[in-house]
Amino acid sequence: MIAQAYARWTDVELKLNNGIVQRTINLPKVTGQFFTSLYKPVNGEFAYFRNFNTDFQFEINDQTYSGKSIWELKKIETLTDRKNGNGASVVLISADKSVELTLQFLLYPGSPAIRKKLKIKNLTSSPFKLESIDIEKFNVTGATFSWICHDYGRRRSIGPYDGNMQDALITVHNSDWQQGVVVGNEAAGVLKHSSVFWQEESICAGLTHKDAMYPFRKYILPGETFTTPQVFTMVYNNHKDPDEILNTEVPDFVRKYMGIRLSELVEKPTFVYNTWVPFRKNIDEKLIMQLAKSAAEAGMKEFVIDDGWADNYGDWNIDKKKFPNGLKPVFDYIKSLGMKPGLWVSVGSASPKSKIFKAHPEWFVLDPQQKPFNLHIEDTSIVTACFSTGWYDYIKEVLKKLTLEYGLDYLKLDFTVVTSPYRFNKNMTGCYAANHPMHKDQRESFYVNYERVWKLFDELHDSKPSLFIDCTFETMGGLQLIDYAMLQHAEGNWLSNFKGPEAKIDLRIRNMAWWRSPAIPSTALVIGNPEMQDTAWDLHIKSLAGALPIMLGDPRKLSPADFLKYKNYADWLQLMENKHQIMMYRQDLPGFGEPMDGMWDGFQRINTDTRSGGIVGVFRQGALDTKRTIFINYLNPEKIYQVKQVNGKIIATLNGKDLRFKGIAVEMEKEYDGKLFEISLSKK
Repeated sequence: MIAQAYARWTDVELKLNNGIVQRTINLPKVTGQFFTSLYKPVNGEFAYFRNFNTDFQFEINDQTYSGKSIWELKKIETLTDRKNGNGASVVLISADKSVELTLQFLLYPGSPAIRKKLKIKNLTSSPFKLESIDIEKFNVTGATFSWICHDYGRRRSIGPYDGNMQDALITVHNSDWQQGVVVGNEAAGVLKHSSVFWQEESICAGLTHKDAMYPFRKYILPGETFTTPQVFTMVYNNHKDPDEILNTEVPDFVRKYMGIRLSELVEKPTFVYNTWVPFRKNIDEKLIMQLAKSAAEAGMKEFVIDDGWADNYGDWNIDKKKFPNGLKPVFDYIKSLGMKPGLWVSVGSASPKSKIFKAHPEWFVLDPQQKPFNLHIEDTSIVTACFSTGWYDYIKEVLKKLTLEYGLDYLKLDFTVVTSPYRFNKNMTGCYAANHPMHKDQRESFYVNYERVWKLFDELHDSKPSLFIDCTFETMGGLQLIDYAMLQHAEGNWLSNFKGPEAKIDLRIRNMAWWRSPAIPSTALVIGNPEMQDTAWDLHIKSLAGALPIMLGDPRKLSPADFLKYKNYADWLQLMENKHQIMMYRQDLPGFGEPMDGMWDGFQRINTDTRSGGIVGVFRQGALDTKRTIFINYLNPEKIYQVKQVNGKIIATLNGKDLRFKGIAVEMEKEYDGKLFEISLSKK
């Protein structure tokens, strides 16, 4: 027997165990099949899975291969990754000798997560078509009355569920058993697929099937290998509510072990200004200089110039009518004011009038009639580029030049590259070109173009590791879409474009942040478009403190008193980041649910690693009652903490146990209002 940290195996059995979770896999020697016979927490009972699971499934040239097929074991090796992951890599050969399949499993210290991916190698002499991949496929017991918590683990339903692009994470929870299964899908955008009790008693996660609206497909040449995205699962017991694991083990795994870009970024943004609203494209040097001066006086830490700076899409040359001296003096001025500069670029768009389109029309997406078209919206003023062509190298050099020449710290990369949030005709997605070098047909273009965009982001980070890339939901390809695939290659996601009365804006901010967190790190949620000069701007900041604080609008309209208040908030947010690293944490505030009109809501951003403290936000959204008691979780029960207002005034001194079980009273007279508090260890 070979012993490793978290993996042990013989020629008939593989056992994975890190002291938190255990999984036993039967190898093909006896039955010819590969299947999980046991998967449970190390301690206690677990009733969900059968003792014979399909384990994985995919189709090659319409023929199904799964753990129930006949395989020959070739070898097993130890597997590690750079995040202290440890496990095993199992290599199988199919009975027809057509496929070499590698299954890779990783476990992590102190985490219930088991991460899995497949590597599928073509052993034949002809290309084959790969489709309908379930990376994990578990056969479950009679648990069809479980809650299925989908859409980032937040929306609950009972019954068969076939997932969608928003299902980066699903939890299947049985409240009677107090047990459940977390399924995290790291596939990109519209190509992720997870299902629960759909057409059979199984839980599946992987890539979209061939009958989906956006089907996954990849052609594998002889001797080539395709590597799937990863899927992670967590099994748990002794949890009354699935939100318990959503607030603890899930964000811990994502933050520590997934390899997301936010965890790599040394300095996180804490207060961002963006020019898009109300100025749109109507910007010039004089206006930007004025806005930068006012934004700096208000304490902004990052200043992003949105659309309107270039003479056209595609060439990305500076509009010299608007910026006669170029952008460098503008960015130098922004930096001289103590802010980090940023810039908007439509990463895959060009004007038909641009020099680059005229020189290389073959670089662009083709529709079913083999004509260049705009994937984003029905507008002929731009066309969409295909990243499977020379466009990739071209736009990479454009972005590298902008980033390095101007010292940019923030890139907002926008507009459709695979599918559009605004088109609902599946024929108006992907690329139909038959002669693009990296995809054979429209279906293959989906996956290839996502992967090329991620590679572009990685190479930009190689050039400048401190760069914050904001990959918008439009680039992701779905309305308000964000997922783990994006988080591994970009730091943030411009998640929204909405405006309206102040109360409506703030409810939308908090609702959107609640919906996606804590499964998704809240600092990745770039939620626009609150304006700096709004009458309730301070409520905007309090609401945004639960995500990535970003403001738009016209800071020149602020009064001297408002400038001072803004700067106090900005300095406080930066101080909280310096003391508690709040931008990597967010949890639900106990006793408060989804933000709704007529209710109270709240969040907490407590550093669960150091337990030094963090911040709490509490909001009255039209509720009838004017006072609530709030309870703060995840602190050291024996240590003494001070609860302070933003101005530093101490309102309570309690130990962590009392803050959790006795709480503190918060009162608000205004029907729509919010308060922020710091929770910090007492120095006494």
